[in-house]
Amino acid sequence: MTSQTAAKRTSIPQTPPLPQAQPESLGLSPSRLQRMSDAFKRDIDEGTIPGVTVMVARRGQIGWFEALGRQSPTASAPMALNSIFRIFSMTKPIVSIGIMMLLEEGHFLLNDPVAKYIPEFADQKVGVENNGKLELVPLVRPMTIHDLLRHTSGITYDHTGNGLVQQLYQQSRLRSRKISNAEHAALVASLPLMCQPGAEWNYSRSTDILGRIIEIVSGKTLGAFLTERILAPLQMTETAFHTASENADRLAEAFATDPWNGDKVQLFNMLDKPVMESGGGGLVSTTMDYARFCQMLLNGGMLDGNRIIGRKTLDLMASDHLGPKVKLQSHLVPAGHSFGLGFAVRTASGMAPFAGSLGQFFWSGMAGTFFWIDPKEELFTVFMSQGPGQREYFRTLLRSLVYAAVE
Repeated sequence: MTSQTAAKRTSIPQTPPLPQAQPESLGLSPSRLQRMSDAFKRDIDEGTIPGVTVMVARRGQIGWFEALGRQSPTASAPMALNSIFRIFSMTKPIVSIGIMMLLEEGHFLLNDPVAKYIPEFADQKVGVENNGKLELVPLVRPMTIHDLLRHTSGITYDHTGNGLVQQLYQQSRLRSRKISNAEHAALVASLPLMCQPGAEWNYSRSTDILGRIIEIVSGKTLGAFLTERILAPLQMTETAFHTASENADRLAEAFATDPWNGDKVQLFNMLDKPVMESGGGGLVSTTMDYARFCQMLLNGGMLDGNRIIGRKTLDLMASDHLGPKVKLQSHLVPAGHSFGLGFAVRTASGMAPFAGSLGQFFWSGMAGTFFWIDPKEELFTVFMSQGPGQREYFRTLLRSLVYAAVE
């Protein structure tokens, strides 16, 4: 870790830091980590991303933690180690841990029908495209909580394609942050499914529905449950569905127009408190906050004496839950990988276009955030940025650069 990084490190308020050590004492090459830093600096200098933070931790200690570039393209403030980011779908693993905590308490079974908790789902149909028209057919079997966790529910997202079902999503109010979690779940239930439950992996609003089930079972709002059961015990003090106005000078922002594809970038205002607490993508967080979540996962469900989830439950979550029978065609789950309960999981040493270990698990956010856990190497990495168009490039680049530094 550079002296500059160590100096910045002290500016982080509230969230207690994880222990840190010199990279070489953790089996990480300082010179190769510096190459990683140099690679990100090149992209920043070329104007493809305003700024990034990157943390690499191994054997329970941080070996590298750095903030590079600017926090926002419209201001001169440098990116900081305590900058606040929209983590979008990195909300999903936190909510998935939450639902599995309730499973551990015996509130439901994974194969329980979703309609048992949200009755509107009992009448859902599957939309089959036939000569440009949507034919509605009955369910072969009910959608289950297991389906929601592994994205085999048949639910979809409006931005992952333009099929007839997705067009219905696009025409609805599902993107509104002004509807409640209950209203959102009822809206999803009123729309047809993309496929029969269990037949295909479709990235979707499934985790939003899990968030609603957490509310129903716990009797608390999703935000209150997550704070009480996960965020507060892990001392993730800066992770929530919005942040206070006094943090306005710490918000990381993206370019207004994506420099790679020319798309207009529209991200939600992190200072606005939404009505809907999106279990699929609503949280904001800091690098250190999310690192504490990652260290808990790497520790098998425990951090600083607080057990969040059982070791065997976490093993179940970080296992392949698709197998050969579920259709999977998505860039989000690369070759050599499958999907578990809230995370993608590496199932083959080869096939993927980047290094890694069998059994590692990960997920990312659509604005540019990314993390992975590698139990075999006792390693995790957290990467934060706000650059939607560059997210897949950086995910692959980061893996290659970090694993090149592992001794």
